[in-house]
Amino acid sequence: MRTRDENKEQLVRQKALELIVYQGLEGFSMQKLAKAAAVSPATLYIYYKDKEDLITQIGIEIGKKFSATILQNFDPTLPFAEGLRIQWRNRAKYAIENRLETEFYQQMRSSSFRDKVMGSFMGEFKTVMGQFVHNSVQRGELSPMPIEVFWSVAYAPLYNLIQFHNEGHSLGGKRFEFSEETMNQTFELVLKALKP
Repeated sequence: MRTRDENKEQLVRQKALELIVYQGLEGFSMQKLAKAAAVSPATLYIYYKDKEDLITQIGIEIGKKFSATILQNFDPTLPFAEGLRIQWRNRAKYAIENRLETEFYQQMRSSSFRDKVMGSFMGEFKTVMGQFVHNSVQRGELSPMPIEVFWSVAYAPLYNLIQFHNEGHSLGGKRFEFSEETMNQTFELVLKALKP
């Protein structure tokens, strides 16, 4: 029986992320992964049962890391503006520092792996965020609205800025780099839109 090599396992994980992000789930195979990681296909099965197990394990690991980062220094009893600002900072920091993982996670959200991956870490996250929104509405700091509307107004503008940053340009090809100033300007507009 061959033993696990942590360095090799990390290399396999990194190459799997790269292949899935750049070639998509449809183009991903264990054979391609073995070649990209310069290991024999048999080596992959030391770490993962099969392709589905590999994708699921990586997705769960990233999801837990993402959730932990977003909830860092966050308390659902915070005033709405303060709590949302912490959320923006945490989300921006994670997405910019972990671009590959963020793009992988986006693919998981719209794939058949969604429920299995997201179900593994969303419980606590949904509870904490639900309490935050509920508390903010109860205190009159946030207008009541469906969760889809809240998310679209509260977070989509941030993720658009991050996408412009990752692409290196905004609309019309203008050079763009994410900055605290741009984030704060956008954040203030979002706050105005969400307040009663």
